[in-house]
Amino acid sequence: PRSVSAAFQEYLQHLGLQDFPCGFGSWVGVWGGTAAGHGTGLPLPLLSPCPQNKSRLNARRSRRAGPAGLEEAVPPGEETPEALLELLRDQHSPWALPPDCSPQDRLLREVAALAPELLRGSGVFQIVRSLRILDKGVEEVDEGLLRFQQLEELILSANNISRVTSAHLPRTLKFLELCFNAVDDLQDLCARPPPELQHLGLGYNRLRGPSQEKHLTMDFWPNLVSLDLSFNILTDLLELVSQLSTLQNLHILVLQGNPLALIPTYRGFLVDSLPKLSILDDIHIWPEERQQFHGLARQPELTRSEARVVVSIGEMKGLPNPEAFQQLNVGSEGPVITYSYCVTYEF
Repeated sequence: PRSVSAAFQEYLQHLGLQDFPCGFGSWVGVWGGTAAGHGTGLPLPLLSPCPQNKSRLNARRSRRAGPAGLEEAVPPGEETPEALLELLRDQHSPWALPPDCSPQDRLLREVAALAPELLRGSGVFQIVRSLRILDKGVEEVDEGLLRFQQLEELILSANNISRVTSAHLPRTLKFLELCFNAVDDLQDLCARPPPELQHLGLGYNRLRGPSQEKHLTMDFWPNLVSLDLSFNILTDLLELVSQLSTLQNLHILVLQGNPLALIPTYRGFLVDSLPKLSILDDIHIWPEERQQFHGLARQPELTRSEARVVVSIGEMKGLPNPEAFQQLNVGSEGPVITYSYCVTYEF
C-alpha cells in the first residue's frame, strides 16, 4: 500500500530543495536553457552545481565587515543569501511558489536556500511541524511518521486510508485531520492515541454505530477541543452523547450528515446535554438557545431513533392528464389504456 512516507518523499522532490536557488552549489551555468529538475516536472535553468561551497554553508550567518567597514565580498559566481531569498519570494520570479501554497512549502524552500545544511540527512524531519498530504492516494499511515519528532499538525484528507495505527503517530501531534477517507473503525487509532491531541477530524468516512461511540471518551482523548464526525453513518444519539459528555474540554462538535441528525430534538438534546459546547455543526450556541432547550437532556424519550419525512410533490411534467380522457360507456368497444407510476425516494 502507498504510505505517508512515500508521499512525503515525492513532495520533497516536487519542492526541488536541491535545485537553484536552494541547496548547495555555486550555481554558475548557462542561463536561458531549461531542464527538468529532480522529478518536479518544472523547467529549471541549466546549472553546473558545485557540491562543496563553504560560503553557502555559512549563509545563515551575517556577513562580516572588513577593516575598512565594507562587507565581506561574496565569492565570484555566487549569490548572496538575500538575493536567493528574493528569488523565492518575488511573485514575478520563475522560482516563486504559487500564492496558494502552504506555509510549510515556503518554510522548507527558504531554509534550503539560507541554511541548506539543516536539511541534510534527517534534518528535514526535525524542522517540519505541519504536514499536509492531500489527495495523493495514501493508504497506509506507516511508522516512518515517527521520524517527525516535532510534528504538531497532520492533514491526510482525501486519501484512501481505512485504518490508522496510533503507534505510528508522533506523540507531539495536536491536530489530526482524516476527512474524506475510508475509516470505518477507531480501535487501532485509540490503542495509544497522541495524548496532547486537540482536534480530530473524521468527517466523510464510514464510521457507523453503535460500536464506535465507545472510542470517543476522555480515556482516549483527554485534551480534545474540536471533533468532526460529520457525514458518517452514526445512528445512536443517546449512546454518543453519553460518551461525548466525558470529554471535559470539548467545545466544537460537528455531527451533521449523520442519520441521527434527522431526529427532531437532535440539536436541542445535544445543546442541553453538553453544557461546555460552544459550536455545534458550525453554528454558535448562544445563551438564549441554551435556555430554550433547558431540561431537554432529562427527556431521552423524545430522542426517538426514527424520523418522519414529509415529501410534497408539486407540478410534474411529461405525464398524461387523466382529465383529458372521456369516461367510456359500458359496453364500449374502445380500448382501455392504464398508466401506472412508481416514485422512489433515496436517503
